[in-house]
Amino acid sequence: MVFRPQKTNFQLKVVENIQTLTFWAKNPWRRYSTSIITLLIGYFLGSSLGMVSAVVELMDPVAAFLSVVFIEVLIVLRRNFRFERKKRFLVLLLDSLRLGLFYGFFTESLKLL
Repeated sequence: MVFRPQKTNFQLKVVENIQTLTFWAKNPWRRYSTSIITLLIGYFLGSSLGMVSAVVELMDPVAAFLSVVFIEVLIVLRRNFRFERKKRFLVLLLDSLRLGLFYGFFTESLKLL
């Protein structure tokens, strides 16, 4: 017999917050502004990780590994949420964050040339 795991109060609050954020973002201006803010946060994270790993030369392989793992986790999350209609806004935010990270890594790599 398979038992379903119990839903904790924390899990219920997280799901509730995601649903209220999705309802709040029905307006296209709010949705796109939140998407642009997430893109800029991803760019900041990507460029700062590139700068820190360039300064400390010992951390290059570790930073590359962590960034690849983080991007792969974002891809897996996108794949899980892709077909759920209620979580399209979350997919948009994940894509914006991933695009910002790629853009930040790309501009940092151009600085190193």
